[in-house]
Amino acid sequence: MKKDVAISIGDINGVGLEIALKSHKYIKNFINPVYFINKDLLIQGAKLLNFKIPPNFEICEVGENFKIEVAKITKESGEFSFNSFLKAIKAVEDKKFDAILTLPINKKAWEMAKIPYVGHTDFLSKYFKKDAIMMLGCDELFVALFSDHIPLSKVSDKIKAEQLSKFLINLFNCTKFNSIEVLGFNPHASDNGVIGGKEEIEIKKAIDTTNSYFKKEIFYGPSVPDTAFIGKNKRIVAMYHDQGLAPLKSLYFQKSINVSLNLDILRVSVDHGTAFDIAYKGVAKNDSYKEAIKYIVDNF
Repeated sequence: MKKDVAISIGDINGVGLEIALKSHKYIKNFINPVYFINKDLLIQGAKLLNFKIPPNFEICEVGENFKIEVAKITKESGEFSFNSFLKAIKAVEDKKFDAILTLPINKKAWEMAKIPYVGHTDFLSKYFKKDAIMMLGCDELFVALFSDHIPLSKVSDKIKAEQLSKFLINLFNCTKFNSIEVLGFNPHASDNGVIGGKEEIEIKKAIDTTNSYFKKEIFYGPSVPDTAFIGKNKRIVAMYHDQGLAPLKSLYFQKSINVSLNLDILRVSVDHGTAFDIAYKGVAKNDSYKEAIKYIVDNF
């Protein structure tokens, strides 16, 4: 039986609507999508793209109409993308849908609209009062981020054994991955304390504590970050944002996705931005969008 999926359309000035329209016929084979957009914006966007709106393109009305400003960061687009997201979240929470798929928003547009969150994951953590885990990737490589959108200068202080062990326990409970590599923080994972090392001590404690909790060897490390991404079918925990995402996007940028774990609902997203440089040019790729649909089908 096909899953019912709420799709928040993202920043209307970017590539989200194009991806939704051009992919609709394909994804209808796997899920029942409902798009959180209003009719006026849908017609306006389709006209800009010179796309026909599919006859079975079901929508849930969101917000008021305004003029789409292609590739522009605006308060109106920020407010609309948040309202689309929020209404979709509540619909999934109310069991009207099985999952939510989010198309990209612009964080600056949210700020201009006085939305007090730095992105989807920040909102989800606060809304559900849980520590959402940001995991990105595809079948070949998934990377979970112990810290995500915080300054690099604050990461070291965040690496404490108790907090990291809690993160690892939640990660395994959400994914059931049977072998997960945990990266060190310092170059060469500190080379046995030659290059820093206090962070690696905490990481090792967390790994040992977590494996003891589960009574099996699931996590290993701390591993040297610069060689950890060699090979396929890997599952990795990175200590900070760019440590995990720079190699992931170098290897699998077109198809990687973003999954929010440890929540009351399933939320999956494309792993790219609004791509203003190609907005409404009809050339946006939908590999990540298709991969997100696949994840929902395979993991719900």
